[in-house]
Amino acid sequence: MSNVSAGFRLVRAGWVLVREGVVAALPGEELSGLPKFGWRMARLFTRRRALAYERSDRLAKAVVRLGPSYVKLGQFLATRPDVVGNDMALDLATLQDKMHTFPRAEAIAAVEASLGRKVGDLYTQFGDPVAAASIAQVHAADALHDGIATKVAVKVIRPGVRRRFFQDLESYFLAARLQEKYIPSSRRLRPVEVTQTLAQTTKIEMDLRLEAAALSELGESTRDDPGFRVPSVDWERTGRDVLTMEWVDGVKMNDIAGLEAAGHDLKAIAANLIQSFLRHTLRDGFFHADMHPGNLFVEANGTIVAVDLGIAGRLGKKERRFLAEILYGFITRDYLRVAEVHFEAGYVPRQHNVAAFAQAIRAIGEPIHGQPAETISMAKLLT
Repeated sequence: MSNVSAGFRLVRAGWVLVREGVVAALPGEELSGLPKFGWRMARLFTRRRALAYERSDRLAKAVVRLGPSYVKLGQFLATRPDVVGNDMALDLATLQDKMHTFPRAEAIAAVEASLGRKVGDLYTQFGDPVAAASIAQVHAADALHDGIATKVAVKVIRPGVRRRFFQDLESYFLAARLQEKYIPSSRRLRPVEVTQTLAQTTKIEMDLRLEAAALSELGESTRDDPGFRVPSVDWERTGRDVLTMEWVDGVKMNDIAGLEAAGHDLKAIAANLIQSFLRHTLRDGFFHADMHPGNLFVEANGTIVAVDLGIAGRLGKKERRFLAEILYGFITRDYLRVAEVHFEAGYVPRQHNVAAFAQAIRAIGEPIHGQPAETISMAKLLT
């Protein structure tokens, strides 16, 4: 796609953000010069009714209006408070619940095209969508396994989402290049590299066979782990555009009231989650890289079930050792050892002073020791 076409899409996206009041909701009083003039002009063009909404609602309305690829971009940036700031990251995190479903008939057509069989031959019952995300939606269905009807979850790719995403991706790269060129202070955040990461992870997410393989691998590595598992995959009913897996009955981890009503011990669940994630990263080197509360269920017996494994991460043995030593050093307040590991790993150039770096790490570590998690700003910590 040409830069002209990408530029047109970028201008259109900017106009939607202006009209929906997203730009006006930004802290423009802190700006100066041309950026502040632009912010003031944006306020003039904001629709009046948009000003009545909270910033998070304005952002959700604008991004949903722009389409699934912008929702995906928003969800991705929600994991980067170092790039967008903590408040904006929290607003963007709500986008995972804002997507509209697409018609059941379109989902059936996608399933049949992907698997080459009629939906009636695959499932004894194929229901309406029960959840929708930026790239796919989930249907409840029944399938025969050894002659017994079993409830399953069927994840189906949104029609046309690949074409739309790759079109919009060009405008993302254009915006990133312009940002690096005209806003020098943003270069340390590497916006072009951030966009490349988004492109790579989304390409993987759009092939549901890869998600199925990740579920299968994580299932094998955690088979004997207490209190954690992932759904089993129905490979006969899985293809590039459709993933059929075990249905999970449980309470979503972001439903605190529901967890308490079900009698779960919240502290035990939190400890189990942290221990499970550390096993995956440090023991196995393969982990769920999008494990937000909306992707976690708690079963009646307290077992955590992780779903939506479109994004997975890997660490080599050397990286796992470095990570373990850094975490242990922070816990034991051995900041000199934490600094030494950074140098051993090559994370910090050799020309720097180890003791001075240890002092800087101490300035980060000491203020958070003994604090409850809700009082720690991850945005400030990462920065």
